[in-house]
Amino acid sequence: MEIEIQSKNDNVLLGRTEVRFIIHHEGEGTPKRELIRSELAEKLNAKKECIMVNDMHSSFGIRKTIGYAKIYKSIEDAKKSESDPILKRNGLGSKKKPKKEAAKEGEAKKEAPKEKAPKKE
Repeated sequence: MEIEIQSKNDNVLLGRTEVRFIIHHEGEGTPKRELIRSELAEKLNAKKECIMVNDMHSSFGIRKTIGYAKIYKSIEDAKKSESDPILKRNGLGSKKKPKKEAAKEGEAKKEAPKEKAPKKE
């Protein structure tokens, strides 16, 4: 697997570096996000936890994947800027509550049903 950086832009307003890359992966399947994050961290001298792989596109029969990633200065900056699905895909999203706790909260929210007004004839 070989990563080629196509473009690298510093987005000062949002406090991140945006990277577009191409991965050549002959004889292998599409690489996992974790592997891409660690390779980008090594290549760009950044922390793996601060890299968010936003999207990857590969075509059938071509051993090439095109992708887009964002590199933040800290994990807190990433959590402030990124949406929850992107954080979950990169292993930083919030975990769902256990079913027991969610059920208890659901019961507490339920109120007694309101009585319907009698129909006038």
